[in-house]
Amino acid sequence: MEIQLRLEETSDYRTVEELTRDAFWNRHVPGCDEHYLAHILRNSAVFIKELDFVAVVNGQIVGNIMYSKALIQGDDGLRYPVLSFGPVSVQSNMQGIGIGSALIRHTMELASSLGHQAIIIYGDPDYYQRFGFECAEHFNIGTAWDTYATPLLACELRPGALQSCPGKFFEDDIYHLDKTASASFDQNFPPREKRSDLPSQKRFSELVAMNRPR
Repeated sequence: MEIQLRLEETSDYRTVEELTRDAFWNRHVPGCDEHYLAHILRNSAVFIKELDFVAVVNGQIVGNIMYSKALIQGDDGLRYPVLSFGPVSVQSNMQGIGIGSALIRHTMELASSLGHQAIIIYGDPDYYQRFGFECAEHFNIGTAWDTYATPLLACELRPGALQSCPGKFFEDDIYHLDKTASASFDQNFPPREKRSDLPSQKRFSELVAMNRPR
């Protein structure tokens, strides 16, 4: 199977939102908001267009990754710019065959070539460690609410980039979604059943609970 990667185009927007909804529906919580996030992120000042890639198989878009600007509020009072990515979406019937990995590896390499220093995300360490991510606690970096969290993960694109900036990680306020607006946006898509009994949701709840004071 050949996976082609290219920048997202305006004509791809609806397709990407549909596949993002498909990829995340009931994965973490009943329903999902990630397709709404994709919709509004493109018009945000923190969106990084040159890292917004889609994956194409047999002429069909089956995956997408989006990046945004984020920062570490250092304990020394300084702000250190970093990248974050998400949503990373792969069509549900195409998951597990390397599409997400291809998107992540390609864009991480490109981000490095563009001069970016590090990436910090929230994600499952069991998945993201294969890309070089480790617990942000190893760099003395915690959440915005000043905790160490198991799913807060960091990866240096330049060796040593995170060694001297302990502090708190902040993603943009756009990630604090308006649930009412998200629900309204979802009305533009076909109805789907919401479930609350899936193993992926249990894993998500377990990860969210893995916090301790910094």
